[in-house]
Amino acid sequence: MLYNDKMVHCKREVKMFKLRLDDIKNRISGAVYRSKRLPEEITLVAVSKTVDVGAVMEVFRLGVGDFGENRVAELKKKQSSLPRARWHMIGQLQTNKVKDLITPERQPFLIHSLDRWTLAQELDKRGRALNILIDALVQVNVAQEPQKSGLELQEVAQFLEAVGQELGNLRIKGFMTMAPLIDHAEEVRPVFKELTALKRKLGQMSFPPNISLQHLSMGMSQDFEIAIEEGADIVRIGRSLFS
Repeated sequence: MLYNDKMVHCKREVKMFKLRLDDIKNRISGAVYRSKRLPEEITLVAVSKTVDVGAVMEVFRLGVGDFGENRVAELKKKQSSLPRARWHMIGQLQTNKVKDLITPERQPFLIHSLDRWTLAQELDKRGRALNILIDALVQVNVAQEPQKSGLELQEVAQFLEAVGQELGNLRIKGFMTMAPLIDHAEEVRPVFKELTALKRKLGQMSFPPNISLQHLSMGMSQDFEIAIEEGADIVRIGRSLFS
């Protein structure tokens, strides 16, 4: 491909990203209007796990400041190329990868996939070693899908109490869930509604300061509008933006 051809291709790609991003923002605006909320309450996390650094850079220039990766190596690579962005770990995290993910130089802005006690312990241990606080969301398997990770609804309160009492360098900022992949997005509304109800219920309880329950990360390309209508303030969108 000649240099001029590359320039044309790049301009077309940027235009495509802008069109897709504008569509996503319009859909977010519609969902927040229907739920009597404000667009600035919603954080769009662009899921960049299938795209190269160049595409991430272009989307960042269009105003997206948050990106999500599901593999530690890819997150660290892209975070090094674009340290000004806020990087989210959205995939399952192995305990032996915590040291790679969280270094003295860089940490993820938010870990969405805290799904078990051993990982909570490892994150707290790393936080104590570096003298930092590590922010995470508890992953809840609301739909009880056996192939997905996460705590069951009835386990969450006890988990939060244990973190609050024992793991002072780990801060729980809220919850994350993934709805089932089904043809009709409306059918997943009860999943989002149930997690919102749990957040509201537990928000009335008294926990130590490292348990704040501010965020609900739920909703992806196929269902983010419904998730927002039911209370999500973080949506994770990849396919609708990059594919």
